[in-house]
Amino acid sequence: MSAVDDSGSFGWSAPRWRLFAPVLAVLLTGAVNWRFGAVVALWLAAWGVNTLLARQGGRVARAIVPVLFGLTLLVIWELVVRLFAVPSVILPAPSMIAARIADSLPLLWGDFVQTAIKGALSGFAIGCGAAVLVAVLIDRSAFLQKGLLPVANFAAALPIVGTAPVLVMWFGFDWESKAAVVVLMVFFPMLVNTMAGLTQAGAMQRDLMQTYGATYWQALFKLRFPAAMPFIFNGLKICTTLALIGAIVAEFFGSPVRGMGFRISTAVGQLALDLVWAEIAVAALAGSAFYGIMALIERWVTFWHPSQRH
Repeated sequence: MSAVDDSGSFGWSAPRWRLFAPVLAVLLTGAVNWRFGAVVALWLAAWGVNTLLARQGGRVARAIVPVLFGLTLLVIWELVVRLFAVPSVILPAPSMIAARIADSLPLLWGDFVQTAIKGALSGFAIGCGAAVLVAVLIDRSAFLQKGLLPVANFAAALPIVGTAPVLVMWFGFDWESKAAVVVLMVFFPMLVNTMAGLTQAGAMQRDLMQTYGATYWQALFKLRFPAAMPFIFNGLKICTTLALIGAIVAEFFGSPVRGMGFRISTAVGQLALDLVWAEIAVAALAGSAFYGIMALIERWVTFWHPSQRH
């Protein structure tokens, strides 16, 4: 039997509908609280609309689907909090968080500058830049390949909750110690991705560069670095999230009276959960924007790569 006959207009197969059969049966028999039924019904309706849009394809559909999915989660969150009377100290509603963001813009902006710009961005630039330079040195030296990589692997395995207090004591309580934590977090992922990328140029291409009399540096910048760009940008995108996480966590172990981590830790002690979620929302938006900027730069730089041809 075809998928249309089994599932109707949504194009779902019969096994998928069987997953929802118990939920629908409970809803139809009235054996569940109407609040829960309303939440489930909204989720199923949004899921159906998203499935229809996802099957359409096209650039507009690809943009609408994640936005609609995110809005659905926020609406369900709001409904759950309102319908079930969840205390705000447990989980504030999105509308309450949005109101707190609107009322605390100067405070949130100062925390954003302290954590994301000074701590995360500076540590990201230093750590990723150092990783690329060390990758080139390792590529040039067999001794470093055998000696430095195990040390870097060991450093990457160090827990941040153990290293952050030490780095705070070394570099002080301002943004410099947070940048040091970020450097430690992003260095190894960027190093591994860069080294993997430097091996992507084929043997025939490298032999051709030698035939032309190219030096190591000419082959590096004209052949191997361009071939490594997809791997390098993969490392950069991974490090965008690690940088912000590292800077926030480092602020829990010592910070001036500003910063996202400092604000979250103090707001939790005051039971100001709306401010905590406001800081979380700002951090999520900053991380998403940082990742999106890297993705746009990647598309501009690696337009020739098959992964960008869609």
